[in-house]
Amino acid sequence: MTENTYSSNDWLDHEDELSTGDLALEERAALRRVAGLSTELEDVTEVEYRQLRLERVVLVGVWTEGTAADSDASLAELALLAETAGSEVLEGLVQRRDRPDPATYIGSGKVHELRDIVIATGADTVICDGELSPGQLRQLEEKLKVKVVDRTALILDIFAQHASTREGKAQVEMAQLQYLLPRLRGWGASLSRQAGGRAGGANGGVGLRGPGETKLETDRRRIRARISKLRREIAAMGVTRETKRHRRVANSVPNVAIAGYTNAGKSSLLNALTGAGVLVQDALFATLDPTTRRTETPEGLAYTLTDTVGFVRHLPHQLVEAFRSTLEEVADADLLVHVVDGSDAMPEKQVMAVREVIREISSRRDDAMPTELLVVNKVDAVGELGLARLRHLFPTAVFVSAHTGEGIADLRERIAAMTPRQEVVVEALVPYARGEVVARVHREGEVLKERHTEEGTELSARVRPDLAGVLEKFAVNGSHA
Repeated sequence: MTENTYSSNDWLDHEDELSTGDLALEERAALRRVAGLSTELEDVTEVEYRQLRLERVVLVGVWTEGTAADSDASLAELALLAETAGSEVLEGLVQRRDRPDPATYIGSGKVHELRDIVIATGADTVICDGELSPGQLRQLEEKLKVKVVDRTALILDIFAQHASTREGKAQVEMAQLQYLLPRLRGWGASLSRQAGGRAGGANGGVGLRGPGETKLETDRRRIRARISKLRREIAAMGVTRETKRHRRVANSVPNVAIAGYTNAGKSSLLNALTGAGVLVQDALFATLDPTTRRTETPEGLAYTLTDTVGFVRHLPHQLVEAFRSTLEEVADADLLVHVVDGSDAMPEKQVMAVREVIREISSRRDDAMPTELLVVNKVDAVGELGLARLRHLFPTAVFVSAHTGEGIADLRERIAAMTPRQEVVVEALVPYARGEVVARVHREGEVLKERHTEEGTELSARVRPDLAGVLEKFAVNGSHA
């Protein structure tokens, strides 16, 4: 039997071949949840003070509007979110109601039916397809005797798993604390409550009043203080991002932002366009930290491409608030490349959800919506009939496959056509002794016409204002257009 061995040089060569995204993917895959190590809760209200742990779950949704297909699609997306968080989905239930029950979300009768399903399947968690009020959460936990998690807490848990940078971790922690603050309560009977006024007899009287409320108020005060500190830290980290943004604006380098629904293939598209090598994973919210890469149009015009965090239907408002500085990359873009998953059953719903979030960000800043280029990705995963439907739904879109490279060349040309150009056109005669100036025009501007004469290189170029100032001394008849 032969044995495979690596020399130290072979291992170094192997590491050199791995991109940043490959290494991040290996690191993420190296951590796996271990089943069978659960600890029973003495009091179900302890769940808010413990790290969210999802293993075997039952999904519950309330169908209040839209079609049955819309309701099924929402629950299917919730199943993908649960699997991304590391859980095993056992069952999915949908309750038809005019509106969610204010006490138990699904109504008292369905709660008993759900309890029977939880016992039969051996589930340890119930996930609701919506944001539960503190009262609904408490009622369901008391009646079901297992942890109850809503859609918001589930998305926050996924973000907490995937955040890797200091800014990303701070943003996720702030969103989690904002979600937790109104849901804090005592640890069951382990903390007695203060007895006010004439406390006597059964309440124990003087010296025997419990400190329960004091403990809650202390927790709330600490959480508020932590949120304030995180908000200041995020604002300080945002200064660096703003400085880079101002530098791009000063240098007139157009910024193109890639936005879209989660798992639509934004990072794959960034890799296909720039060779960035960022993390690509078939999972929801694989990318939380924006990645910016510099590239060029086919004519040589430089611009930046920024990969941003994905959106989802009913994105928690805590996340929109916490990730505001990151999402502003989208609002500040000169061009928005909106990526849509062509293999999704209802891609038009994805487009609506993304535009809703972008509209919210822009309205907060009193900005106009950025220019949008719709890109339908994963066309290799749909048949001819599906592609025909997509072309009917999105007649102005570019159809690509980041996986196979189909349509990428067309996308480059469309981006080049829609990217803002430098506004200053200069005609100059540059002496041959100043070849570095000609090289800079080729590198940073757009050469419209070039001719070599006895006196030097005659150029007609579209350049940014600062480069126009350098060329002014060589301008033909001192003319600028």
